[in-house]
Parts: sequence; structure tokens; C-alpha cells
Amino acid sequence: QLSPLAKMLEGFDEKFGPCNIKTIRVSNMARAKETADIIAQSLPETIHRAEPDANLNEGRPCHHIPGGKASSRAVKKTDEGHGRIETAFTTYFYRAEPPTMEQSDENNGEVQNKQTVFATSNENKGDDGKVDLKPHPQHEFEIIVCHANVIRYFLCRALQIPPEAWLRLCTFNCSLTYLTVRPTGTVSCRMLGDIGHLGYEHSTFSMHHGFNW
Repeated sequence: QLSPLAKMLEGFDEKFGPCNIKTIRVSNMARAKETADIIAQSLPETIHRAEPDANLNEGRPCHHIPGGKASSRAVKKTDEGHGRIETAFTTYFYRAEPPTMEQSDENNGEVQNKQTVFATSNENKGDDGKVDLKPHPQHEFEIIVCHANVIRYFLCRALQIPPEAWLRLCTFNCSLTYLTVRPTGTVSCRMLGDIGHLGYEHSTFSMHHGFNW
């Protein structure tokens, strides 16, 4: 499953334009670290590799609604996981520093989003007619390699919707979830569990294959 993802990232600059990726973060679980290693092979060596963070490990982030009466085992698992996973969320999700007056003047008073801007004007085309793509210095990306429960909880918290809704969402194995956090504090979800880089035969979730289950 990881081979298509690695191939896509390897050609990321060429196909989609360069991204100002600052850091690759990963949980302390073996499979996540193996995944991060494969992804890192397709990215520039200059990108910072953070130490594995056990707070990103899989777990039960909170109770879910709707749901029946929680068993004592579920309550124990939630008590064990919630504080740790919430700590990870507050560590990695925060609004960027607001632009200085000088930066605001340079951008005609506009606050830039944390996303990649692609140059498409004729002035930026090279002699071969191809567009010279450059990363916007104010747009920063972080890659966090972790697990389905954690990702779904992060999404709910970031979008400020009840975190108890996390179990209603589905993120396939080897999928991409893409969140944009703006300096204003607003957050958008651009992808959730996206597996466009995988064929149907490689689409899995938990012990299920494909989509029809």
C-alpha cells in the first residue's frame, strides 16, 4: 500500500509544485515508524525528522455518541488514552503567528493561508515554457504519521465539532488527511482518509477490504 504513496510524494514537486514541508512527526509505534521511514525516502533529506512521540500512539481518544452503555473496559481505555491524545492535539494544532506589518504590506494587506500557492503567470515561465513553481515562504506543512482513532479525534477537535463524533468517520489504511490552519484561527479539512493514490484492491480499513462492507 505504501509504494503508491511513496511514488506520489516522490513526484510531488514535479506534479503539484513544491511544498514548504518543515517536519515529519510520527508516533512511537512500530508500523507508524516504518511508514514514516518510507515516506521520508521520497522527500528531501533537509526535512526535519522529529523524535517519535508516544502521545501520538493509537488509543481510545474519548467516548463516542451515538453508542450504548460504555463497558468498564471501554471506560478504562478511554481514561488511559484521552489525556495523552489531547496533549498531542494541543502540541501540534495551533494558529500561526500573525504576520508583521511589513509582511502584511508586502501582501497588500492580505493574510495568507497555510497552503501552497502555485505560480501560473507568464512572467514565471522559463525558456522551455514550463511554469517556475516556487513555495510560498509563509506556507508551512507538517506531516504527522499516526493512527485512525487519533486522526479522527484530531479532525473533530480542529474543526471544533463534538469530539464524541470521531467514530462516525472513516480513515482508510495508508490514507491522507489534510487540514489547513490559518493565522486567523479558522480551520478547513481538504482531505479525510483520501486513498486516491491506491487501487481498489489495496483499499483496506481495519480488517475490511474495499468499500463494500
